[in-house]
Amino acid sequence: MRRETVHAWLLLTPALALLVAFTHWPAVATLWDSLSSTPRGARPAHWVGLANFAALMDDPVFFQALWNNFIYAIATIPVSVVLALAMALAVNRAIPGRAALRMAFFLPTMLPMIAIANIWLFFYTPDYGLLDQVLGALGFGRHNWLGDPALALPSLIAVAVWKEAGFFMIFYLAALQSLPPVLREAGALEGASDWYYLRRVTLPLLMPTTLFVLVNAVVNAFRLVDHVVVMTHGGPDNATNLLLYYIYETGFRFMDTATAAALTVVLLVILGALAGFQFGVLGRRVYYR
Repeated sequence: MRRETVHAWLLLTPALALLVAFTHWPAVATLWDSLSSTPRGARPAHWVGLANFAALMDDPVFFQALWNNFIYAIATIPVSVVLALAMALAVNRAIPGRAALRMAFFLPTMLPMIAIANIWLFFYTPDYGLLDQVLGALGFGRHNWLGDPALALPSLIAVAVWKEAGFFMIFYLAALQSLPPVLREAGALEGASDWYYLRRVTLPLLMPTTLFVLVNAVVNAFRLVDHVVVMTHGGPDNATNLLLYYIYETGFRFMDTATAAALTVVLLVILGALAGFQFGVLGRRVYYR
């Protein structure tokens, strides 16, 4: 038994080393840095307690970024998940051109995020962009999609939904194809309509996949930085300044590592609370058997 235990720990050691080195230790170091001052030149960091968090309470940009991220998450998560499920249901049927349709839905996921941001920059270009060209042909006026504070964040949301829905669709499609066909046959014998079968059979059996997709959607909603860097730089007037971009800007542009660490701790607390809610509340509705 002792030999088997040692062998098991030896097999686990590489994975545990990577987990500690790149997850646990950075989290602990970030927490420590958030309670210290930013080192400047020859002046080392010193303990300041909760001063960095108190400074965040007086920072209007922090609350703007937090509010923007909340709006971004509320908009992207349900839309991308529902759209992914609808696309998976559509391409799971025996329809003409099903393979091409699946590829078209999944194609945005295969493109790098920087490439996607540059493609949509062309779409959003005032006057010359694809959107203004189409809307102009329909009689609508010019729009400054990324320069108008009222349109900039919805424009980023549209890009995120376009990219993520196809990614989530793959998981739903795999889950749909794993459902036993006898359930559908039994429902047909009982006279169940498509809508009733979807509500009572398909959706409950998809709950493990839905929980997995929701966890990923929440994480994605709070880790967006690529599109903001390429498309808006947080503007105009912080209208698209999201929490992770604000962390990036604070830590690498203004070199205020202590405040960036405090912002990171806030982000980790938010993600931890959301994960606890998802697994504590939604996890009760998951049926694995």
